[in-house]
Amino acid sequence: MKGFETLDWAVIGLYFAILLGLAIWVITRRQNTTEDYFLAGRNIGWFIVGASIFASNIGSEHIVGLAGAGAGGKIPMLIYELHAWLVITLGWVFLPFYIRSGVFTMPEFLERRFNAQTRWVLSIFSLLAYVLTKVSVTVYAGGIVISSILGIDFWFGALITVVLTGFYTVLGGMRAVVYTEAMQTVVLVLGAATLTFIGLNAVGGWGGLRESLEPGYLNMWRPATDPDFPWPSLVITSTIVGIWYWCTDQYIVQRALAARNITQGRRGTIFGGLLKLLPVFLFLIPGVIALALKNKGQLSWDSPDQAFAALLMNKMPAGLKGLVVAGLMAALMSSLASVFNSCSTLFTVDIYKKLFPATPETKLLRVGRYATSTVVILGIAWIPIMQNISGVLYEYLQSVQAYIAPPIAAVFLLGIFFKRINSKGAMATLVAGLIIAAIRLILELNRDSLDPSGILFQFGDMNFLTFAAWFFLFCVLLTIVVSLLTPAPSLEQIQGLTFGTLSPEQKSANRLSYTVWDIVFSLIVLAIVVGVMLSFRG
Repeated sequence: MKGFETLDWAVIGLYFAILLGLAIWVITRRQNTTEDYFLAGRNIGWFIVGASIFASNIGSEHIVGLAGAGAGGKIPMLIYELHAWLVITLGWVFLPFYIRSGVFTMPEFLERRFNAQTRWVLSIFSLLAYVLTKVSVTVYAGGIVISSILGIDFWFGALITVVLTGFYTVLGGMRAVVYTEAMQTVVLVLGAATLTFIGLNAVGGWGGLRESLEPGYLNMWRPATDPDFPWPSLVITSTIVGIWYWCTDQYIVQRALAARNITQGRRGTIFGGLLKLLPVFLFLIPGVIALALKNKGQLSWDSPDQAFAALLMNKMPAGLKGLVVAGLMAALMSSLASVFNSCSTLFTVDIYKKLFPATPETKLLRVGRYATSTVVILGIAWIPIMQNISGVLYEYLQSVQAYIAPPIAAVFLLGIFFKRINSKGAMATLVAGLIIAAIRLILELNRDSLDPSGILFQFGDMNFLTFAAWFFLFCVLLTIVVSLLTPAPSLEQIQGLTFGTLSPEQKSANRLSYTVWDIVFSLIVLAIVVGVMLSFRG
């Protein structure tokens, strides 16, 4: 594997110098309140919102994992990258309710819609989810990237990523996160696009790429009987996970909540949806290219998760190699910064402030910074365990999210669309969902020690996509049945928080918050999604 040249180090150094300057500029701005620190004063425009949504989502786990999925024969996983339509669903369907309610967090919205108990459960549920997925996966992927490229120890590389990102996140809060993410988005897209172009040229273009692969390799639609990716379960579960992640998860929604109004927030999600279409071409295709070059004897790597780094280090010229590495670091840092800030917000606003409501603003900011450090330590501790769950990083991420998403998605969807849903139905689903998800994860980790003919083995060994689809149906039915068997919520409590309780004034204000161009660009996003789905049929 080739190493770095002087020009590469110069490009990387220039990137970090600009990033540091931007971070220092943001940190010196006023941050005296929790609204300043956690939501950037609710004064962000659509471009920054969209770029931040994209950069938060595209981390090293995408670059390493999605490329690994492309190199490892897991092409159906790209359906998770076609969730651009769900990004704009956040802006059109969910965001108006969130912004009207004036909340900081998603658990806080559940308290407005249901009761304080649902807020507690979702807060704890979300923090656990961040440790199991976002923190540990991002740190793990960052360790792989840095150790592969720089030739250093994995754990040393992983710890470097935490320290580099923690500096400006802890000091600058949400404003530092979103502004640095806007810059990182540009670097990431330019770098990855350059690698894709050079890689395609090396393999002989799109035609040469397909010829180097076995027939049907690029088909994302497997038969319903496929043991790994049955298409009905894949479509259902990916949609459930997408609704949870894009429309109800603090990690993403917090960026839209920072918008100065509903119009800017919605346009930010539309722009974010357009950007979300890029990863298929920027990360999955390079993984496929790496496999094609390996088949031709021009590239070598041991694990699919190393495919992106192998392609980068062997095929990129000096200078451009440094640009792509800067993009990798940008992706890693933006994802870590986002999850740090979201964890800080959840713990400070939904847990600490609820326990100690008289806490002054300055102390709340300090508590949030301490909470971030704890979550990072827990995430690092989880890395050795998560390595046993799946051989491909991106598949691990989607499998764990498939266990977390169903109860939360069911409660938010029904809570907004069905005014009869009450707090008892929501609580029953959140608590039962947390228990079932934990049982599934424990059984999956220990299935080799279980009796293959027993029900516990069947429960732990069931295809994760099929499991999640049935799990979501169970959560929907549980929410509805418990709600119908208990008293209905008062209309006064849920006024304006569901589609069935919007006032004429609220409906009119919503209609005035968008233009025909917002509709046109949303339809363009949907058309591209359909086009990509049709093009990956073999």
